[in-house]
Amino acid sequence: MKGVTEMAKPFWRAAALIWPRATKIRVLVVDDHEFMRKQLCHLLQAQPDLEVISEAADGEEAVHRAAELQPDVILLDISLPGLDGFTTARHIRAVAPSSELLFVSQHDTTQMVREALRAGGRGYVVKLDALNELVPAVHAVHEKKQFISARLADSI
Repeated sequence: MKGVTEMAKPFWRAAALIWPRATKIRVLVVDDHEFMRKQLCHLLQAQPDLEVISEAADGEEAVHRAAELQPDVILLDISLPGLDGFTTARHIRAVAPSSELLFVSQHDTTQMVREALRAGGRGYVVKLDALNELVPAVHAVHEKKQFISARLADSI
């Protein structure tokens, strides 16, 4: 006769497919354009396992919030007022080393992707592709996997 744990395996496998994660992935969204920031937040909040815990409009504010909140994933634009995204990323690495950085930018060049990765980013999503790629990118970087937008991945 099968043991209790053997009999329970099919139940637990099925339950894992039905029940959401016990904890949500906590996300900080950093973009200087309010409309874009709100759109990114809306896209993320529509996911049951993602939670936008804060927003920032510039690099200094992003560093402060990252230090205070220690988010799981930080979406970071490159073109920010004051500290640019790359400099901001380096500062965030110092104050929130366990946070994963996902650059979300209008720039679609391999040079920008390489610089983002050198600055400590684990992923890069081109804003034009965010509707389809942002959620999988957040999940990938949270799992410590690299994610590069499909339009740039072959050239990296």
